[in-house]
This record gives sequence, structure tokens and C-alpha cells, in this order.
Amino acid sequence: MENMMGLLRVHIQRGVNLAIRDVRSSDPYVVIKMGKQKLMTRVVKKNINPEWNEDLTLSISDPIIPINLFVYDKDTFSLDDKMGDAEFEIGAFLEAIKFRLENVPSGTIISKVQPNRLNCLAEESHIIWMDGKVVQNMVLRLRNVERGEVELQLQWIDVPGSRGL
Repeated sequence: MENMMGLLRVHIQRGVNLAIRDVRSSDPYVVIKMGKQKLMTRVVKKNINPEWNEDLTLSISDPIIPINLFVYDKDTFSLDDKMGDAEFEIGAFLEAIKFRLENVPSGTIISKVQPNRLNCLAEESHIIWMDGKVVQNMVLRLRNVERGEVELQLQWIDVPGSRGL
């Protein structure tokens, strides 16, 4: 607890145009890994544009460690098939939280993260002040696969007794 900075809520919204791994469709689910932490969403049956709308919460002690996202196709009789992966960092998001904005209108863009060869962003990612919280919306383009994107949103949760930012 003394090493923890806070919690990062990753809201997995949906997958877009994911790769087909079974005969006609896929049964995708998402796994998020950060260091030794590993969390996963539910499986959405027969859908290449799944809507998960699930919150996965990671405890953050070292903000430099990248977060890895993997998409798999659930198989009954064999190992699950990989449907791509992506990696993202939260450095810019944590910097925006340090501003401690209070009297700013909801919807104000605090910062923008541009897509480049070093990140998996499919488009510009906005860090926004929304309803008294800092959130970051991301669209991640999956690597090591022919197509697919995952939309997600980051939100910070302060924990009493943690070392904070």
C-alpha cells in the first residue's frame, strides 16, 4: 500500500472490425496486463464488433511500466487464438492529473496525445476534464494482426493512504 500511487480504471468500451478467427466470426475477449497484474473481460460470442462496456482496475505503483492489451478468440477445444495486441503508456495522463483542475467546464481538453510509431494509437487521444474527473479516451490499433481496434477510456482513482502522484 505504501508503494501504490492510486488506481487506474480502464473502461473497455468496444472492439471495432476485429479479425475473424473461426469459420464466420470470433468469440473475442480482452486481457490487460501490467507487470504481474492480469485482468480480463467477458467473452462476447460470435461478434467482430463486440461491446464489452466493462471496467478493469489496475493498481499503479510504477507509472513507467507500459500497459499491454491482448485480444483473444475463445476456443472450446483448443488454445485461444490471438487476435492482436497493443501497448500504451499513462505518463501524459498522469501529468494531466497533476494539474488539479477544479473550476474548469466539463468537456475541456487538457492535453492531446498524437499517434506515432512508438504508440498504438489509431487517432489523436484527448485527455479531458469530465464531470469533475480527468479521463482519457483512446482508440488502440491492434498489432500483429490484419485488422482491428479497441476503444477504451482511462480514469484515475485516488486511494486514501497511498503515496499519490
